[in-house]
Amino acid sequence: MRKSLAVCLLALASFATGAFAGEEVRVAGKVIDGATKKPVTNAVITVSSNQGLNYKADFPVSKKDGTYGFMLLKGTLKYKVVVNAPGYAPYEENDVKFKIGEPNAKDFELLPPAAATAPAAKVEASKPDPAVTAFNEGAELANDGKTAEALAKFDEAVAANAKLTRGWEARAKMAIRTKDWPKAIESANKALELGGDEEDMNSILYDAYSATGDKVKAAEVKKKMPANAGALYNDAVKFLNANKDKDAEPLLKQAIAADEKFAMAYFQLGMVYARTNNVADAKTNLKKYLELDPKGAEAPTAKEMLNYLK
Repeated sequence: MRKSLAVCLLALASFATGAFAGEEVRVAGKVIDGATKKPVTNAVITVSSNQGLNYKADFPVSKKDGTYGFMLLKGTLKYKVVVNAPGYAPYEENDVKFKIGEPNAKDFELLPPAAATAPAAKVEASKPDPAVTAFNEGAELANDGKTAEALAKFDEAVAANAKLTRGWEARAKMAIRTKDWPKAIESANKALELGGDEEDMNSILYDAYSATGDKVKAAEVKKKMPANAGALYNDAVKFLNANKDKDAEPLLKQAIAADEKFAMAYFQLGMVYARTNNVADAKTNLKKYLELDPKGAEAPTAKEMLNYLK
């Protein structure tokens, strides 16, 4: 039985890649300086949509060659794309429609603000901002799955600049993955004070307050959370596709906290628990998926797994 279960788990582990495969799109390219054509390594690409989904996610560009890549689950929507980087004017594009089922290559060229390009102006080379440097190093570590190391870098970033909103947001996300609940609560609240992403930060606060047993504050935060948890699930799928179940687990739990009827989040969380031999939680989540979506695309897989978990 153990051997059969192991074979089954290996086969089913690949199902995460196919989640929403019919609508997902992949986007990749490079962010460069429009004047020098050199790579921009500290940009952040923000993708959002309010077409019934209220989706918003940030994708930091931290590689030295300026390349980036991300996946969107709902390729049927139109998106707003904004690219920001220190020292450059923001790039903004509305009603972007990506192609489903084929690669989307998209490069962004950033230009300095108009004042910086005045003919008589002399711009002296500025010293690197230690907060931005630490943030970029942390983002690169996070992308490589080095959560603890990334958290230490985000600690440095907010210590160097206490008003770095993205630093507090990133610190909160890393803290929740390492189950450092006090640090997650501190970081998320600070990010919200500075005008950070309410959806992400409130989801983190809910998870952290729930983990510490503070039901009152958890209930207060839950009232502020949107019904849709697509952004959290999208982030979780990235880790699932990279076989990083440990990083995907808290994001799936947050997605469920944000939307208790998010069937696919229950399915993927059940599969994570199955792969880690947490039989009780695997059964609970797979049964919940079947309850919410009995004829769903993953229903046969969920039923087969439940048979193995008896």
